[in-house]
Amino acid sequence: MLSFEEVTLPLLAVLLLLSLRASFDDYLERLNSEHVRAHRGHLPAVFRGIFDRATYARANDYTLARSRLHRLETLVESALLAAALVFGLFPLVYEWLSSWLGYGVWGQAVVLLALLLLLSLPGLPFSWYGRFRLEEAYGFNRSSLGLWWSDKLKGLVLAFLLGVPLLALILSIVVTFPESWWIFAFAAVFGVQILLLILYPILIVPLFNRLRPLEQGELKDRLMALADRTGFHAKTIQVMDGSKRSGHSNAFFTGFGRFRRIVLFDTLLDQLRPEEIEAVLAHEIGHYRCGHIPKRIALSAISLGFTFFFLQWLSAQAWFTAGFGFLVDPVEQGSLARIVPAFFLFLVLSPLVSFWMEPLSHALSRRHEYQADRFAREALGSPGPLVSALRTLYRENLGNLVPHPLYSRFHYSHPTLREREQSLRGEGGEEVAAAGS
Repeated sequence: MLSFEEVTLPLLAVLLLLSLRASFDDYLERLNSEHVRAHRGHLPAVFRGIFDRATYARANDYTLARSRLHRLETLVESALLAAALVFGLFPLVYEWLSSWLGYGVWGQAVVLLALLLLLSLPGLPFSWYGRFRLEEAYGFNRSSLGLWWSDKLKGLVLAFLLGVPLLALILSIVVTFPESWWIFAFAAVFGVQILLLILYPILIVPLFNRLRPLEQGELKDRLMALADRTGFHAKTIQVMDGSKRSGHSNAFFTGFGRFRRIVLFDTLLDQLRPEEIEAVLAHEIGHYRCGHIPKRIALSAISLGFTFFFLQWLSAQAWFTAGFGFLVDPVEQGSLARIVPAFFLFLVLSPLVSFWMEPLSHALSRRHEYQADRFAREALGSPGPLVSALRTLYRENLGNLVPHPLYSRFHYSHPTLREREQSLRGEGGEEVAAAGS
């Protein structure tokens, strides 16, 4: 039988980690907001003529509004999670769901997914406010309340259709291979990830958005010519109707091998000139030509393998689940009644640790962005089109021109506009850094 100290120590450690993460995240938001306010009346000289003062002020206001909402959301969700842990709500809900659905593989798979979905409920009011108040106020929201709810319901259905069978497969592997299950579970989940990379644009994206081939004409000829001379050999370039939800614009690359494809938001086509769209496409092709996709897949595999190895060790420790109030009778309830709570706790609590590793992940992502930018510059023979496209996108999306350096290093997966221009222009980019100093 575990002593009082053994039972409460994991909970105390988690509450400390939760407080540290919430406090540091709030500190970063305050630091960035103060930095934005300090530069509010000083539009960097290098961007004058591209951003007028009114747009610059509006971009700063948008950044500050998003920061306030994020700080409130973090505070509320952290407080609710702490309360649920302290008052033992998760074990109570787990026992209630398990008594209804059973302790078998499929029942426990549904229980685990239901617990994880329950955790997402506090975020719904913030999602609604962010969409229909904040984004609406700055002219970005184009979604209706019906479409918003439709997206949520579709996401819920997909979570059950995809999540329950995958979780049931993992739990079946746990039962079948009690000592080495983490190896087979890793192989299964990694295989599903690769399959979803292929199926995502084919089966999942069309559930939410309409994809159409880029229309025939000068722009398509220009983009297909770029793809041919850069060795991408694209069969088609697709356009997504992102404008039905938001005025924000984007482009993304998905899949690999013969399943690779590039998708452009229709808002992107409306906001950029043909040469700027070509530059954006060259950047996306750069990710492919620089081998970023297989590199990210390899890193994901390493991370996933380590995660399952650690989870296997953690799930074997009685103090882990007991420390949060999960008291299991293996004879009456079976081995899954110990494994599933361990899975749930790990998935809930691991962000408290992974939060501190985000700068490393973002550093790699920024390195890849620089490489893709340089590829685009070489493909087009000049940095001008991509610089112009980036400036337009920042202006149209009210991007933050003056983030605090520590904040951007911790939270930004892409370099700032100033950093990207400096890299694209080589020595000529020094004037950009000097202008913001």
